[in-house]
Amino acid sequence: MKTRIKICGLTREEDVDAAVAAGADAIGFVFYPPSPRYVTPQRAAELAKRIPPFVDVVGLFVNEAPDVVRAACEALPINVLQFHGDEDAAYCRQFARPYLRAARVRPGLDLVEFAGSFPDARGLLLDAFVEGYGGGGHVFDWTLIPPNLPSYLVLSGGLTADNVGDAVRRVRPVAVDVSSGVEAGKGIKDHSKIAAFVAAVRKADESI
Repeated sequence: MKTRIKICGLTREEDVDAAVAAGADAIGFVFYPPSPRYVTPQRAAELAKRIPPFVDVVGLFVNEAPDVVRAACEALPINVLQFHGDEDAAYCRQFARPYLRAARVRPGLDLVEFAGSFPDARGLLLDAFVEGYGGGGHVFDWTLIPPNLPSYLVLSGGLTADNVGDAVRRVRPVAVDVSSGVEAGKGIKDHSKIAAFVAAVRKADESI
């Protein structure tokens, strides 16, 4: 199965173009104001015009007011919502749009129970646990992922071209999500790193 690839935290036209050209399946925009990768819905709408059909647009939110999420959905064609805060299932489903629920993985977190709390989620995105929100570019212990997760698994957290192939072969996620691992600076993507990341995923797919 082809592992789908999401490049997240894009802020510039040239980076969107590079991600699309490299073969990304999804482009992520961060609508969390404290993040250095934050873009306004209006800015994201301009960037989204460069995304061709059949490449998904993903909007990332953290404990946001519902009206703000709805306004972003009206401003640009968001295909999938991604929630990284303390949102419960009722909150996530109110927008009548496919969503991913992020879990910050740490020892003691029951991922099976967590996934079961979001039965209508399109998938569960696993990231490293750090203070605040977002994985901070850290890899978590993949052995903490139970084999019986009742949800599609999206793997995130410290992925780079150097380790994503091993991640794909060991974890077998349906998708991988990268941000800092393909950056020259926060919010500024390195186009060669994007291309190398996609190539590493595809090479791993061929070896499975």
